[in-house]
Amino acid sequence: MDTDFLCNQVYSDLFQLNHTSLTIHNLMNKPAKTGYYGEWGGAFIPEVLYETFRELNAAFRTAKADPAFWREYVALMSTYSCRPTPLTHADNLSRHFGGARIFIKREDLNHTGAHKANNVMGQGLLVKRMGKKRVIAETGAGQHGVATATMAAKFGFECTIYMGEEDVARQRPNVFWMEKLGATVVSVTSGSKTLKDAINEAFRDWVTRMEDTHYVMGTVCGPHPFPEMVAWFQSIIGIEAKKQITEQFGGQPSRVYACVGGGSNAMGIFQGFLDDPKVELVGVEAGGQGLDSGKHASRLAARDASAGVAQGYKTMFLQNSDGQMMDTHSVAAGLDYVGVSPILTDLWQKGRVRFGAATDAEVMAALDLTIKKEGIIPALESSHAFVQAFKEAGDMGSNDAIIINMSGRGDKDIFTIAHAFDDPSWKEFIRKKGIEYGA
Repeated sequence: MDTDFLCNQVYSDLFQLNHTSLTIHNLMNKPAKTGYYGEWGGAFIPEVLYETFRELNAAFRTAKADPAFWREYVALMSTYSCRPTPLTHADNLSRHFGGARIFIKREDLNHTGAHKANNVMGQGLLVKRMGKKRVIAETGAGQHGVATATMAAKFGFECTIYMGEEDVARQRPNVFWMEKLGATVVSVTSGSKTLKDAINEAFRDWVTRMEDTHYVMGTVCGPHPFPEMVAWFQSIIGIEAKKQITEQFGGQPSRVYACVGGGSNAMGIFQGFLDDPKVELVGVEAGGQGLDSGKHASRLAARDASAGVAQGYKTMFLQNSDGQMMDTHSVAAGLDYVGVSPILTDLWQKGRVRFGAATDAEVMAALDLTIKKEGIIPALESSHAFVQAFKEAGDMGSNDAIIINMSGRGDKDIFTIAHAFDDPSWKEFIRKKGIEYGA
């Protein structure tokens, strides 16, 4: 079969929101609604991917039912990464706001600097079980790309990472490390040149090499079983956090905050507290330049999104009246996505998770305050959660505790942060380096 024709056909099937005239195989549309969370989720995939998803579902089900697999996963994360990651009492910030006691779950101390390692190492073990030799991934902020390239290096897999051209430019340090780890980084120049376009290209690649390749989806989105699979591996965050807050605070938190792009770090920590209705769960999206500006990536807080099917699943997307994906904006590359996890959409619809949004300016202010008060440097993505927590902590009592999930560290964002702070010494450094390298 002609490869270009196949890619174009799959692109049409997978990624166009207005899909009513297409023949789509909904793998999980059975009476039991496997793969759905309320009305959201599913596996809207082209026929050519049917066997690949059947194989993946079977492998994941077998692994999930095997206690030895989870033990192997936890052992790997405790020796190769930094699990359990600490829960840090931010006593300076707590005194500053004068309300709730603030705790920070330190996913920045994971190997590769973010929560992404949890998911990719778990999927790496699954890839070994399936006997595949190559992995591909999409990445926005670059942390998932670095984590995937790291996993591939450890397990000996061939690795290709797809990244929007705009994100390549603003996350150059991560691109450097991906390449040094042996991965091929493909700069995606189509569409808005950000995360959604990287996902599209990764799926196109997968179709051409299904036999030996596994797509390491980086977030709790995409066709089933990816949302469930990624959430399962990330649940280690919430399992740890629930135990740690009990030991340090003597009870459960009143609120838990997490930034939400696709939603993997949020689902990771939320799962530790979902069964306790007294714990309020708060997701924080990218408010960009303001919710009225049209330059943001807020799906649920702004209520600008509507139901649609794209990239293999049903959720709330930022789309126009013709069902075409809209451009998004965020100072944080990892939150610059048009959709959101079907699991989180269901929890939002049911009122279990509340959503807020943080603007770029608010994010920079919260980042600056956290650095100066605690000596901790959150990633720009994580700083969104800090914004919402800071807005609300002072209105709570001293008997309340809140947890902020710090999904990653900010060193990857140094170019963006230095530019946003308009730092003169950094500008001079860049100028001198440009001269040194003959730019």
